[in-house]
Amino acid sequence: MGALVALISIAAVCFLTILLVVKNVLYVCQPNEVLIFSGRTRMSAQGEVGYRIVKGGRTLRVPLLEVVDRMDLTNMTIELAIRGAYSKGGIPLTVQGVANIKVPGEEPLIHNTLQRFLGYTRAQIMQVAQQTLEGNLRGVLATLTPEQVNTDKEAFASKLTDEAEQDLSKLGLVLDTLKIQQVTDEVGYLSSIGRMRSAKVRLSAVVAEADAQAQTAEQKWQNTMNAEISKLEAQIAVANQRNNRRIVDAQSRREAMIAEQRAEVQANIAQAQAEAQLQLARIEQVKLQLLAEVVQPAEAQRRFAEEAAKGAAALIIEQGRATASVLASLAKQYQLSGPAGRDVLLMQKLIPLLGRLTVPLSALRVDRLTIIGPSPSGQDGSAPLASKLLGASEQLRAATGIDVPKLLREKFDSPTPTPSVPRPVSQRPPQGVPTNTPPGGFASPRAPAPRKP
Repeated sequence: MGALVALISIAAVCFLTILLVVKNVLYVCQPNEVLIFSGRTRMSAQGEVGYRIVKGGRTLRVPLLEVVDRMDLTNMTIELAIRGAYSKGGIPLTVQGVANIKVPGEEPLIHNTLQRFLGYTRAQIMQVAQQTLEGNLRGVLATLTPEQVNTDKEAFASKLTDEAEQDLSKLGLVLDTLKIQQVTDEVGYLSSIGRMRSAKVRLSAVVAEADAQAQTAEQKWQNTMNAEISKLEAQIAVANQRNNRRIVDAQSRREAMIAEQRAEVQANIAQAQAEAQLQLARIEQVKLQLLAEVVQPAEAQRRFAEEAAKGAAALIIEQGRATASVLASLAKQYQLSGPAGRDVLLMQKLIPLLGRLTVPLSALRVDRLTIIGPSPSGQDGSAPLASKLLGASEQLRAATGIDVPKLLREKFDSPTPTPSVPRPVSQRPPQGVPTNTPPGGFASPRAPAPRKP
């Protein structure tokens, strides 16, 4: 009995030992992880490596020769947030996004992962991936404008994914998804673009509303115009009917009116013809009256004047003939008398002339006479100085009333001559008529007796 118990105990101990050994050397790989057995070299697609990879299933570890590491294949969610990243054009942007990365479970990328992250914790791997993605994000932002980044986030994320996959594949990581959540800027550039686009949208809305209102108003007025046109067309049709009726009435009354007008015309023609005959009779009467009252007396007066003119002309002709006969006989006697006849003819012409010349001298009265003796200056034919002075004094006296000789006598205390009564210029003696005044003196007021011719 004791031996059986001992045998069972030994068997249990052996079983437990085998279980512990199996538990320590047997590893089961979960679907979301890989097991890396390091310690022994083996050949792979990358060449000779010092590890083997087990993905899924189970395997045994060679005690003392291999070391086992586990690497999680689940997604790692990384939040991206960069500030002040300059875009194309120098506009600083703030970008927020999220990325999902994981450790690849297939070769050959897993070899890069093992070489770089074997022994790293999950947080360390996420930190390296986050820094790499932020660098890629800044690089992609530098090549895009803010409008491109903000308006087409899918294209931006796709371009960022293409650039990030190259760097992550070198690190041995796989980028599953990358989404850009928000793009903002601290200078208000995107908000200005938004306001501008909003203004454009509002402008488009206002324009569309105005267009709609204009179309509505146009349609309204088009309808009004069509209604007015229809009304006018109806009025025109009514007016046409009235005109047609008037035309028919006028045509029916035309014959009667024509006959009436013809009768009036015929009556006017008959009246005009009778009036014409009456006027012709009046013309004949006026012609006869003018012939009796004007033409015949004028013709008689013309004949009388013609006969009187013929008698006067005969008288003039006879008188002319008698005068010509007398003049011819006188000329003949003048030629026969010789010089004595010429003297007689001259005396006949001079006697009437002398009578006419002596008539003015009989009524002439001399008021004053001044005689000026000859001067040496007068020998060359020029007027004497005294004559010039006297003429100037007389002209000055006649023009201004100033008696220059009188003033000179008063100046030098000479005796004042007896004032003479001034006479009209027409009664003054002509210059150069001899008087009894002594030379160089003034004529006395005594007038000489008139001389007979």
